[in-house]
Amino acid sequence: MSGALLSMRKLLGYLILVLLPFGAIAAPYTALHDGEYLRYRVSWGIFPSAGEITISAKREQYQGRPVFRVVMSTFTRGLIRALYSYQETAVALIDAETGRIIIATDDAYHGRKISDAVTKFDYVHRVVSHRDPLRPGRDCDYAIPKGDPIDLISALIQSRKWADKPGIQRKALVFVGRDVYPIQITAERYEDVLTPDGYVKALLLVPRMVDEAPRGVFKRGGEIKIWVAQAGERLPVKMQLKLKIGTAQLTLVQHVDGTLAKAAKAEGRSGRTARSAVD
Repeated sequence: MSGALLSMRKLLGYLILVLLPFGAIAAPYTALHDGEYLRYRVSWGIFPSAGEITISAKREQYQGRPVFRVVMSTFTRGLIRALYSYQETAVALIDAETGRIIIATDDAYHGRKISDAVTKFDYVHRVVSHRDPLRPGRDCDYAIPKGDPIDLISALIQSRKWADKPGIQRKALVFVGRDVYPIQITAERYEDVLTPDGYVKALLLVPRMVDEAPRGVFKRGGEIKIWVAQAGERLPVKMQLKLKIGTAQLTLVQHVDGTLAKAAKAEGRSGRTARSAVD
């Protein structure tokens, strides 16, 4: 069980991929809105509530320029937490005007702090610098491939902008942990997906490595699937990572739109009220 839980911890990040088209021209960041918030329930094998992942975005200032602070928090819960307590917070600062990621940090705890990573992106010299004083053996510098990689969260959400019918394919850069590599995402077919609000029509997206030898989760024969609802705000309502040792599944259980959160705050109410994930 401990090996499966460790694999789940390492691979949850792959489910929140950031996908950006090759050769993309720098453009304003639109994947998440200021104040937007999403909460996913994580199931693993026979455990229906193994953990949670929350995603939030906030517009602010960084070194005199507007940025979005995108935060993804992951933690185990229930029986899994009793067996394997884990908590991780990944933060990305994204230039609001160009959509480029500036810096990404990752803090993780399992009884003690096990990760304190900082990844910086230098677009003048086209170099990525990754440092983690707790795991110095993973420190590295490498060239940024053609295109502008972004954080591990946003382009999955961005898929609601372009994934509108089966047959569409899009090549992308994926920034995972400390690496950037190319994949191709294919919109395969419509499926009816069970959500907390009942069944919804969703478009199934499947990312694969086709231009290079498989790396990361793809090298181990893993398969990633993403279902994007076709109604309302077209949110990614379900994600799945299948491996030989089991299947991790994320189900969207709460979504707060940034504009609604702002309106609620202006009226003196909390913007974090539960709301349908697909309305």
